[in-house]
Amino acid sequence: MPESPIRKLVPFAENAKKRGLTVYHLNIGQPDIKTPQVALDAIKNTTVDVLSYSRSEGSEVYREKLAKYYAKHNIVVTSADIVVTTGGSEALLFTLGSIADAGDEIIIPEPFYANYNGFATASGIKIVPVESNISNGFALPPIATFEALITDKTKAILICNPGNPTGYLYTKEELEKLKALALKYDLFIIADEVYREFVYDGMKHHSIMEFEGLEQHAIMIDSVSKRYSMCGARVGYLVSKNKAVVATALKYAQARLSPPTYAQIASEAALETPQSYFDEVLTEYKQRRNTLIAALQKIAGVKVGSPKGAFYVIAELPVADADHFAQWLLESFSDTNETIMVAPASGFYSTPGSGKNQVRIAYVLKQENLLRAAALLELALKSYKNQ
Repeated sequence: MPESPIRKLVPFAENAKKRGLTVYHLNIGQPDIKTPQVALDAIKNTTVDVLSYSRSEGSEVYREKLAKYYAKHNIVVTSADIVVTTGGSEALLFTLGSIADAGDEIIIPEPFYANYNGFATASGIKIVPVESNISNGFALPPIATFEALITDKTKAILICNPGNPTGYLYTKEELEKLKALALKYDLFIIADEVYREFVYDGMKHHSIMEFEGLEQHAIMIDSVSKRYSMCGARVGYLVSKNKAVVATALKYAQARLSPPTYAQIASEAALETPQSYFDEVLTEYKQRRNTLIAALQKIAGVKVGSPKGAFYVIAELPVADADHFAQWLLESFSDTNETIMVAPASGFYSTPGSGKNQVRIAYVLKQENLLRAAALLELALKSYKNQ
């Protein structure tokens, strides 16, 4: 089981704080945006007398409301197509366990969300990577590259859209190409769409669930974590019109009994969040992205793109080993008792040796903190180079 590149440096960050340092956390996608008040009030004002189990697939009322939410986003599903899970992570585990056996293969464009490595390991599944490139913003690699990797063990293609850790937003044309490949070889397309609302520059998010003809092939992963700044709720969903997939996933759901009851109460209430909340959040993140990218582009030797979605960016640094550099930042570097924490990008690849000079940065801090973090990075790179 691989370590998380996002969390493995936490002990070093804690030690830095004990030494009196302020640590700017650029390593994890924990939004500082306030959770919608309607969700917090639902927990405060609940009249539950017995905190009981819910249904294994999640509350019927909640799933019906979710279906209405998706309808607003051109995703036509029923409550029977939704399994509520303990975070998007569990939805991914249920999905992999439902569609593949030990030794089967899943094709994934890399870099990808680091925990895909862990989920695949837990299920005995082999990840077959297709490397995307920072030079074109991590666009979908040529479809012929995917096709060349398909074997009789291939069960699915997994994408994150918009992407974590790259922020890349797949175009409708790119998704059409994946659709054609899935139909040609009878594969599933698993789309991790937890960052659906975080799309910039007038771009549009296209869900895999919107494509006609993919009803038996599409599986969507979703979560309340980022959308409502409710990471601690641990509520996600597996959504598919393939009844066999949902029925199999439900067996996994029954084995873990049920998703958390209080968190479902909060998540159901969060569906009443006004559009103004999302408008403000989107404006804030766009400003943060622009602020961070502009600051990073001024640092000598740093290469970075301009992500169109989510709230992450991959930065290529003038270092040979970003893992060592990230640990050094916490152990040996500070300026006016401040330092930064980044996520080494090697953990977002499954190809050995890839991403060694890259880091993932989450722009989830206020703009003034992002500017200070970028300034610290510039100072750190100079100091690191002169060791």
